[in-house]
Amino acid sequence: MAEEHKKGFNAELVGEDLERCCRGEELCGHCQGLACNIGFAKKCIRDFKISPQKEVPGGVRRIPTTDFKLFDELELERAIAHILRECKDCKEDHTENCIINVIRNCYEISLLGDLHPYEGSTVQYLVYLKDHYPDKAREIADQYMSMSQQA
Repeated sequence: MAEEHKKGFNAELVGEDLERCCRGEELCGHCQGLACNIGFAKKCIRDFKISPQKEVPGGVRRIPTTDFKLFDELELERAIAHILRECKDCKEDHTENCIINVIRNCYEISLLGDLHPYEGSTVQYLVYLKDHYPDKAREIADQYMSMSQQA
């Protein structure tokens, strides 16, 4: 049975981030829709707004991992920080097809070129990024921390 996020999910904020990350038809030539990481994530948000379910059916499997368009790195880093803020740090209850995880995967493929492990802990993920992508991790962590101070 599908379930909603217990602490809520700011689909508006994530949708705004996705719009800022989207290159648009003027840069891409034409929208690739579900064949684009950002387009796929936007579809996930549209579906969530219609029926707010925690899981994206087959979500990780359906991410277009061969989409290697260049996106604005700063926008992607900010978007990852925002999606990490939305994470419920569910640890052992983490599921791969959670909408937050699916969208984070779309961002990280666009920024880092591949999917990376996530164990349901924002702190563990930030440590992983620091070990493997120190410059990008620093920007993501700075953005994440600045959001904490604003909250």
